Amino acid sequence: MSVVPAEVLQGGARAGASGLSAEVDAVGELAPRARLLPSLAAVYRAQLSRARVARIPLLFVATFQSVGIMILMRGVVDGGREAQAVVAGSSVLVVAFVALNLLAQYFGQLRAAGGLDHYATLPVPPAAVVLGAAGAYASFTVPGTVVTAVVGCVMFQLPLAHLWVLAAVIPLAGAALSGLGAALGLLAPRPELATLFGQLGMSAALLLGVLPADRMPGIIQYARDLLPSTYGVEAFARTFGAHPDWGVVLLDLGVCAGVGVASLALATWAYRRAAVR
Repeated sequence: MSVVPAEVLQGGARAGASGLSAEVDAVGELAPRARLLPSLAAVYRAQLSRARVARIPLLFVATFQSVGIMILMRGVVDGGREAQAVVAGSSVLVVAFVALNLLAQYFGQLRAAGGLDHYATLPVPPAAVVLGAAGAYASFTVPGTVVTAVVGCVMFQLPLAHLWVLAAVIPLAGAALSGLGAALGLLAPRPELATLFGQLGMSAALLLGVLPADRMPGIIQYARDLLPSTYGVEAFARTFGAHPDWGVVLLDLGVCAGVGVASLALATWAYRRAAVR
């Protein structure tokens, strides 16, 4: 029977501990912290593929709804500034239906079903989850918004030359409304309330965005200024003029972008708050 000195055992233990520490450090080097942009792209692709089949029929509903509103307003509005407001508001209403209403319902159901626990276990930043879902839902609005704008311009005999402005209006208004919709869905205590809040938000976008502002009471006009999509509607409507004031258009788009950043930050905070409960 051989006897091993204690010094040898202690040295071996220290060597084993140092080896284990080296292995842990090596593993830590192999698994760096997830960055925002790659995580955002992964969440965006996953949400886009998941919602493609389910959301496309709803996109047709949103487009048909906006075109139907313009047909109804055609009997009331002849042209001019009022027609510009109707076409611009109906086009952005497609964004509100998908980005605000449907996203509020999605996050409300996700929270109620415990789906946030799945995202909480993934090594992705909370902002990537919110931005990825918001971007995927906003992407579905592009075809319907363009179709609504073209049909409205033909119906009210408005120029088609500046429809390229939609390339800025859709993402900026979509960001503002998506952030608001996600925040409503995450902060609602029950999914039924999330659906209700989404419907109310879309109704506000309909009433305050499609109807001409000049025909609204003064207090309603102040409420219209608080709606995130208003500035996207105003920016798009100004481009129908013979000589658009591009400085004012850029100002409206800048305000819409600022509101979008604020609403997405609110949605990220709401996601963190809901995920830890």
